[in-house]
Amino acid sequence: MNRPAPAARTAYPHFLPITTRWMDNDVYGHVNNVVYYSYFDTVVNEYLIRSRVLDFEHGATIGLVVETQCNYFTPLAFPDRVDAGLRIARLGASSVRYQVGLFREGEDAPAAQGHFVHVYVDRVTRRPVSSLPRELRAALAPLCGASQED
Repeated sequence: MNRPAPAARTAYPHFLPITTRWMDNDVYGHVNNVVYYSYFDTVVNEYLIRSRVLDFEHGATIGLVVETQCNYFTPLAFPDRVDAGLRIARLGASSVRYQVGLFREGEDAPAAQGHFVHVYVDRVTRRPVSSLPRELRAALAPLCGASQED
């Protein structure tokens, strides 16, 4: 299995600080693997909400998660503080592939990194939209750049 090389902190244009919780740890004394996906979901949706392009109650389009993936490099554990980095790997006609890096506070190499794919669909029909809303594309533009697929 070929694991991607960890991307440095500088590869991510947006960060959200996340404080681990006692309940995030598992019996092995580190953050359980499923919690990493919760952090991915948190940084993506925080960005969309703060950018005012996610109206999860009344928006005409909604993003459905169709794929997630994570590579783990070093364990996180309570009471670590985590900086969740966000960038766009691919902006398609109806989908967005977000890349997320989880960095222990003050470290340049990620403890974990992966991706999270939203397919944007009509809220009522649940069919993919023909193109992403203009406001969404504009909000995501600052996250696009020289990212590489993981």
